[in-house]
Amino acid sequence: MAPISGDSSPSAQNDISFIRQSLKNSKPLELLMTKILLDTDIGTDVDDAVCLAYLLSHPNCELLGITTVTGESEKRASLASVLCQAAGRDIPIYPGADKPMQGEQRQPVAQQAAALPRWPHQAKFPMNQAVDFLANTIRTYPNEITLLSIGPLTNMGLLFSTYPDIAEVLGGLVMMGGNFDEFGPEAQRVEWNVAGDLLASEIAYKAPVRLHRSLGLNVTQQVMMSADEVRAKFIAPLLRPVMDMAEIWFAQFYPFITFHDPLAAATIFEPDLCSYQKGTVTVDNADMPGKTIWQPGGSESPHQVAMTVDVDRYFQHFFSVVGFG
Repeated sequence: MAPISGDSSPSAQNDISFIRQSLKNSKPLELLMTKILLDTDIGTDVDDAVCLAYLLSHPNCELLGITTVTGESEKRASLASVLCQAAGRDIPIYPGADKPMQGEQRQPVAQQAAALPRWPHQAKFPMNQAVDFLANTIRTYPNEITLLSIGPLTNMGLLFSTYPDIAEVLGGLVMMGGNFDEFGPEAQRVEWNVAGDLLASEIAYKAPVRLHRSLGLNVTQQVMMSADEVRAKFIAPLLRPVMDMAEIWFAQFYPFITFHDPLAAATIFEPDLCSYQKGTVTVDNADMPGKTIWQPGGSESPHQVAMTVDVDRYFQHFFSVVGFG
């Protein structure tokens, strides 16, 4: 067992025990499980933590491992371990690349690491093994794993460039990335994850994965909740540490949460929350670096992108999984 850091006071331990028991009581038996690997930049935008809490709460999710990406990837791994430990789950966590394959690091700091002293967490991790872990796990379960990427795509670029054959045995790649609004008011907006590492993004979009799905800003920005509404509704036990991280986000960035990453995760289990089109995605690296270029196509096209989202159904689904308290 890796060393544990953080608050070990009786009150903190009581909180963790209550969270674990509530999750245990909510798990129905003998469900068809979906194998997931998560690649995340948890620690900046709080929607990553929301996404992880959703995955840990979902009764059909078999979370096989977590890799982290961008600056201070080890602190990001510790933040992921906060939620895993709160849920009573022993999930392998590997800090991944903290520098992009190309260009400067746009996200050097994990701001939510300020919450770490208040929660038990893992402090030491296997280093420089994230990409190997992803490849080995995917090969162990050929055609069964969905790889969920919710951060800049550096680990994805390294995975598919180091192990070009891995795309053929990966069940699916679901990414929060891009912007596929062709004509709307934000049609020219460049999305953060894709722009965070242009080379890695190009590699990821060229990977011949059987299901290659992107959830872009054109749909994710419709799924928002104000800080006051979050405080009122995030009262389920596992959302307590998420709420602690959210207060850092509200204070330093925006007074709301956009559910970019949790929406991407939800489509793995409830794909009809969104409608999709098939086509081809490329990444501009000249005129508007990082802008996703969308070309609609037929059923044989390599990429699937979300075009609409049922916002009310999404929130009903989300809270039915994580609970209302």
